[in-house]
Amino acid sequence: MNIALRTLPLSALILLAACDSKPTTIVGGGPVDMDADKIKAAPPVKLPPAMLASKSYRCKDNKLVYVDWFNDGTSANFKAKKDATPVALTAPAAGQPYVGGDVTVTGTVEAKTITVKQGGSAQECDG
Repeated sequence: MNIALRTLPLSALILLAACDSKPTTIVGGGPVDMDADKIKAAPPVKLPPAMLASKSYRCKDNKLVYVDWFNDGTSANFKAKKDATPVALTAPAAGQPYVGGDVTVTGTVEAKTITVKQGGSAQECDG
């Protein structure tokens, strides 16, 4: 038994010496991507704007309207009722009125008061 215990470290050393410590190099690649050139030539993807704030406003006729402001400064969503389908509004440049459908909203996310024109008449709405 004593001899077996003495030869155990020697056996382990011989087994470890048999291991190859050189890194393995793999030649060749995986499957070829047929669309790689199309992907490289494609224009960069523009992500949609993130919602900056969702606010409700009380208008002079005592109705509530809802505006979702986006962080690009040129788009917003307008709802005349809380559960209504939103109307997408866009502005030609930041700071200009947002227009979409028959709705025009003038103001910014920071403004306390906005002007909403829906249909024929415009009115101020407080946030």
